[in-house]
Amino acid sequence: MFRSAALLLPLALALVAADRPPPPYLDGADVPDLTRVLPPPPARDEARARDDRDTFRRTRRLAGTPRWALATRDVGDDRFTVFACALGRALDAASAPATARLFERVGDGGMVSRAKAAFAVRRPYLDQPGAICEPRTAHLAANGDYPSGHTSGGWISALILAELVPSRATAILARGRSFGESRYICGSHSRSAVEAGYLAGAAAVSRLHAEAAFRADMEAARDELARLLPARPGLATSRCAAEAAALGTR
Repeated sequence: MFRSAALLLPLALALVAADRPPPPYLDGADVPDLTRVLPPPPARDEARARDDRDTFRRTRRLAGTPRWALATRDVGDDRFTVFACALGRALDAASAPATARLFERVGDGGMVSRAKAAFAVRRPYLDQPGAICEPRTAHLAANGDYPSGHTSGGWISALILAELVPSRATAILARGRSFGESRYICGSHSRSAVEAGYLAGAAAVSRLHAEAAFRADMEAARDELARLLPARPGLATSRCAAEAAALGTR
């Protein structure tokens, strides 16, 4: 009986392993050091720092506008929702499983979190009065401003989707840019942190392409999206109309 249990153990372990999702592509990988890649955050008396403060003041006036509402949605929306209008179709894990699996494994290997900890820049709303578009939690305050992780993640998604669907690249990349801008419109990040977030995202995508598993999954997602997406973009929903109006593209 003991012998039978011993023989069954490897099978049981294999079944458990099969139920586990595959790890992120960059899990444990050697990744770029963003403290050496990014420009340093601006010192208080630099022109960039003055621009950060002025940007925060000016964008507080957007509270209650359609652009503020879009920035608020951008705080928590998933990438399929964020890029649906640019793609021309609403997707999800059920309709696009290969694309969903790809994004489940996408990450930056801790690049942004390590840079945030090293730079230790306070978020702008902690030092200036004015509303922001998301709750002022202790976690948000403790998580550094520079670079913006939301922006980096959005730009990673935009670069990947633009590569997968080159016919929609202009709309996808424009939405990726506006997603980043939502962070300083929201007031959760400075403009300089958003600009650094774009560069951080680009660095992550460059590193992802060195992974064979990522490249293979990109091909599967490319084939899937070629089947799923219409020949011409055009997702006619009230959400897309509101998004276009908020971004001044209507």
